[in-house]
Amino acid sequence: MQNKTFVAVAVGLGLISLSACGSGDGTSSADSKTVTLVSHNSWAVSEKVQRDFEKRSGYKLRVLNDGDAGQAVNKAILTKGNPQGDVFFGVDNTLLSRALDNGLFQPYAAKGLDKVGAPYQLDKDEHRVTPVDYGDICVNYDKAWFSEHKLTPPRTFADLAKPAYKNLLVTENASTSSPGLGFLLGSAAAYGDDGWQDYWKKLKANGVKVVDGWEQAYSQEFSGSTGGKKAGGDRPLVVSYASSPPAEVLYAKKRPSTAPTGVATATCFRQIEFAGLLADAKNPKGAKAFLDFLISKEFQQDMPLNMYVYPVVRGAEVPAEFTEYGPAAEDPETMAPAKIAANRDQWVKSWTSLVLK
Repeated sequence: MQNKTFVAVAVGLGLISLSACGSGDGTSSADSKTVTLVSHNSWAVSEKVQRDFEKRSGYKLRVLNDGDAGQAVNKAILTKGNPQGDVFFGVDNTLLSRALDNGLFQPYAAKGLDKVGAPYQLDKDEHRVTPVDYGDICVNYDKAWFSEHKLTPPRTFADLAKPAYKNLLVTENASTSSPGLGFLLGSAAAYGDDGWQDYWKKLKANGVKVVDGWEQAYSQEFSGSTGGKKAGGDRPLVVSYASSPPAEVLYAKKRPSTAPTGVATATCFRQIEFAGLLADAKNPKGAKAFLDFLISKEFQQDMPLNMYVYPVVRGAEVPAEFTEYGPAAEDPETMAPAKIAANRDQWVKSWTSLVLK
């Protein structure tokens, strides 16, 4: 997922979300005492939980953040013969087939998989990836803006194409951004193979704005986010996550009683994230220990308020603040991995021609 954590605040709260953390001494994964994680920019874990992993496993964790999820996956594929690290975290169901078809991972059945819910085990027969979390890509809206303009916020995909919401929506590029691709797949699930293109023609005519990634869309263009307000963002609708409203509450200087942003609940697409043991990893033993850790109850319960996603392990508790302000969608759009694999690249190509040209 995108960099949903507000990094400056996150560091102050004791989260680890840095471009190279855990070692600080220039060590690499070739060192058998170091395990290197390659991830997108949203990776974050509390200091205590990381220390617990390092103490119990005997490995020092080093983290390399590689930008947006789509960019990170593409770079990992390009460097798979000489990988940057041992474990990759952050490939989701929208891009999973690309990673698997390119032989990015080697099989490993992590300890504790029996406690992971069946709907999240999309590679259960081969165990090339381990499910870690899930969340929902949804349109968020700026409550204050809609209140001031006496306009009811949109709820559905169809609402977004109505004249009342002209020039209000910003989304991410489906060819470069994970939430952008998820929003495209959500519209395809909602309108079908033959209907999604007409839908996007309507969105384009209605003034949808497309930017490269989540950070720009949410923290610069969106009027409802803390960053967007500072940047002068003028779009009160943005493609983000169902878990973005609690982030706005918990990272506010003065915590509000209600979230300043809301979710258009019928625009959600379910996203599942995975981690895997990279092919040709220098430290496969350390990588396996880390994959076991990712589905431990300790990490799963630490994850919601750090990366604003839901745990996949049965029995892992979710903080009350998280469920109060960012409950998972009750009926999100979904799509079978095989269908995503068969259509994704052509759909993105068609989307690019329709929307960006």
